Amino acid sequence: MQAQQDWEQQKLKGTTTVGITFKEGVVLAADKRATYGTFIAAKDVDKIHVVGDNIAMTIAGGVGDAQTLVRVTKAELELYKYSKGDSMTIQGAATLLANILQGNKYFPYLVQLIVGGYDSSPRLFDLDPFGGLIPEKYTSTGSGSVVAYGLLDEHFKEGMARDDAIRLAVKAVGAALKRDSATGEGIDVVCITKNDIRRYSKEEVRQFTA
Repeated sequence: MQAQQDWEQQKLKGTTTVGITFKEGVVLAADKRATYGTFIAAKDVDKIHVVGDNIAMTIAGGVGDAQTLVRVTKAELELYKYSKGDSMTIQGAATLLANILQGNKYFPYLVQLIVGGYDSSPRLFDLDPFGGLIPEKYTSTGSGSVVAYGLLDEHFKEGMARDDAIRLAVKAVGAALKRDSATGEGIDVVCITKNDIRRYSKEEVRQFTA
């Protein structure tokens, strides 16, 4: 039993994801490595998922649990838009996820999530496995978050320009790549503004590492 608990805790901690608000939106960044304990199980994993017209989420933790929550969130947001004729707010979507996590706390989804997007302004929320929901200006999850926070705490400023926010997110995940064995294989970046959601190519991300 203890071995299983240790393994589940390792699954929860592995990876590094970052969310940062800036003047015109939100940037999400994450590494690409999936681990199974000390074993590198995959090297090209999408940890940032677009789940609506103006909203995306990052995942860290158990792959099956995270994928289930992504599917549920996409379906619920689509149903809401169909029935109400408008998109759910970012806080509404984050609260929906928090309620799902809270309702399963005795058999929890082993995940850490960041929900970010733009409705009337940039919105960013950090969710724990038991449904805790905290609005943030910047945040990080996963085993590399301790390293990432070192850069975020020092360099984040409210009202940052888009490129500065992307550069900081990339550097924060990049620092974790160097120090955390469960983080690796490159960096994904998604930027959400009032008008669009953009996923940056590998070549574009590399420009922000200089």
